Amino acid sequence: MISRIDLRGEALPEGVALRDLLPRAEFDVAAALEKVRTLCEDVRHRGTAALIEAAEKFDGVRLERVRVPVDALADALTTLDPAVRAALEESIRRARLVHRAQRRTSHTTQVVPGGTVTEKWVPVERVGLYAPGGRSVYPSSVIMNVVPAQEAGVPSIALASPAQKPRHPGDPAGGLPHPTILAACALLGVDEVYAAGGASAVAMFAYGTTGPDGCPPANMVTGPGNIWVAAAKRYFTGRIGIDAEAGPTEIAILADATADPVHVAADLISQAEHDPLAAAVLVTDSTELADAVVKELEPQVAATKHIEDRVRPALTGRQSAVVLVDSVEDGLRVVDAYGAEHLEIQTADAAAVAERVRNAGAIFVGPYAPVSLGDYCAGSNHVLPTGGCACHSSGLSVQSFLRGIHIVDYSEDALAEVAHHVVTLAEAEDLPAHGAALKARFGWKVPGK
Repeated sequence: MISRIDLRGEALPEGVALRDLLPRAEFDVAAALEKVRTLCEDVRHRGTAALIEAAEKFDGVRLERVRVPVDALADALTTLDPAVRAALEESIRRARLVHRAQRRTSHTTQVVPGGTVTEKWVPVERVGLYAPGGRSVYPSSVIMNVVPAQEAGVPSIALASPAQKPRHPGDPAGGLPHPTILAACALLGVDEVYAAGGASAVAMFAYGTTGPDGCPPANMVTGPGNIWVAAAKRYFTGRIGIDAEAGPTEIAILADATADPVHVAADLISQAEHDPLAAAVLVTDSTELADAVVKELEPQVAATKHIEDRVRPALTGRQSAVVLVDSVEDGLRVVDAYGAEHLEIQTADAAAVAERVRNAGAIFVGPYAPVSLGDYCAGSNHVLPTGGCACHSSGLSVQSFLRGIHIVDYSEDALAEVAHHVVTLAEAEDLPAHGAALKARFGWKVPGK
């Protein structure tokens, strides 16, 4: 069901050479870019009409309007299963605790008497958040995007999610995003919601649309999605800020002989059920554990849902494998080279091992911190870097929605003290007008020169 990669017996290569030995899903954003270009430019020129046509073509729904009526949000919350509501509320509460602690405050440094530099943090003015609605529906992603934006103080927040087909004739939810998505928005106080999906939704936020259902353009777009969402984000990079070009979800588990194979198998399957391209990777120095996990996968897969369309293709695909190493030390090198979106540490002294990890979107320590906890109720954010991007990027947080601005305040005396250095450096770079800007302030004779 799942392949093996044996890295035992020889010294592990360094850097990219090691990364190239590890499994990874094919995810060609560049190839998708040309296909989304037409969609995005159609939204630019035709606005809401293009969004309505895209919903009919890709979601099979003929929309009457793109913006979701506010009363539909209230209705979705009223009819929400009480147990689901309680779970969403607890997820929101925990996420707020963690993200509120991430807030940054302005800080002033006195460089010299009379000369200060202050760094102040300012939220972006408007964000467009995306919640997928294809194979699965993710109200949890609504929480993970909205909470950090709110805690950052973003004044204008809009959300888009694909329209759903009517579940039965006359279904009032037909043509709207999934009711649970709408209910999550209502719980969070987000009332600007659009029935728009994929690249078209990203284009709507990037360009804005006009008319009764018009969506003002956003400064930034965040949220997970499929390859078309990722390609649209790349297309608009430079026009808008983005969080990341999210690829297929990943779990890597670093485990030794102390790990429970039942837990490990269950956790691998938990990510495999997202998508046929989802990656499930076990790195272990124990052949006994590897054998036990492979044996355990069969009955657990047979007992789960989405077997043939997601779980089995994911586990048997080139992106998933059991990787055998000589030691936990080597395992650490492997998981650092892999840079997983989600990394579980199930070893003896797991906390100490986790401290040594350098590259991961989020780390889950020990047998009672599975990735599923982080997806919903740990308080951490589940919008995380994929495809090895954890070696240079972070997950979504309050910082994602803040901009640091330096405020430089120098008196005449403070400027006079350093003016000759400024002029010297300007002349060294053959930028004499830079130096002249200083000279003009001191009668063209710079102090110290």
